[in-house]
Amino acid sequence: MKKKIAIQGYEGSFHHLAAIRHYGEDIDLICCDRFSDVVQNVSSDPECKGGVMAIENSIVGSILPNYGLIAKSGLYIPGEVYLQIDQNLLVNPDVQFDEIREVHSHPMALLQCADFLEKQDWKIVSTEDTALSALRVHKTKSKHIAAIAGKFAAQLFNLEIIRPNIQTNGHNYTRFWILQKKIQTIETANKASMVFVTDHSTGALARVLTAIAQCGVNMTKVQSLPIPGTDWKYAFHVDCEFANLDRWHCVLEAIKPVTASIKVYGVYTDGKNYKNA
Repeated sequence: MKKKIAIQGYEGSFHHLAAIRHYGEDIDLICCDRFSDVVQNVSSDPECKGGVMAIENSIVGSILPNYGLIAKSGLYIPGEVYLQIDQNLLVNPDVQFDEIREVHSHPMALLQCADFLEKQDWKIVSTEDTALSALRVHKTKSKHIAAIAGKFAAQLFNLEIIRPNIQTNGHNYTRFWILQKKIQTIETANKASMVFVTDHSTGALARVLTAIAQCGVNMTKVQSLPIPGTDWKYAFHVDCEFANLDRWHCVLEAIKPVTASIKVYGVYTDGKNYKNA
């Protein structure tokens, strides 16, 4: 029986590809318009076995609202996936470059390809999703409309890549969190994500970070997050990498005395950088 997995976006999207990287191809997608819908499906649908949510991009940074969604959801993170985001100009078979009159894609993809697009005299059409743009080009069979999307969408919808890798910055990775209801013990885990709140006294954050470092653990990310309903108070999201679980347990014990609260989102194996299929 195929696993039902919730993603933000549509079939052929980068979220779909990230789901395949983690779960394999034997999945049924629950396609969601919003990230909050992903969380809702994973949390409340008994048939939904997990979800995929983008959390940060190497160019534009963290997707801050998604940290808030995770904090309120009670969901657990058993893994992560990194994808290199290659944007390509897709057309129907046998279409020539000089026949293109307009291009469709998500605003972020259009922005990522701004240098390329500025050289063309085309109508630019913003859409809700890169993969959905590719599907619409496929359905219309138009010779004059192109889409900007990934290679996976081109394969899925029988489109040709008339110009590959048209993004301005070639080093463009998105990190995706895997979401599920149940806490999972992973013996090979070497990474963890947590959020903590200090007592807001002078030097409180420095004491926490020092305690983490003294356990021989490397912090790969520190992100401040406003605490809703407070005046200028913050929680701190931290991603940690460690050689073994003993060092992670050392961290939890060491920071208890110098924090007001701690919530662990997940202890998992660090993601790998995959090229798009």
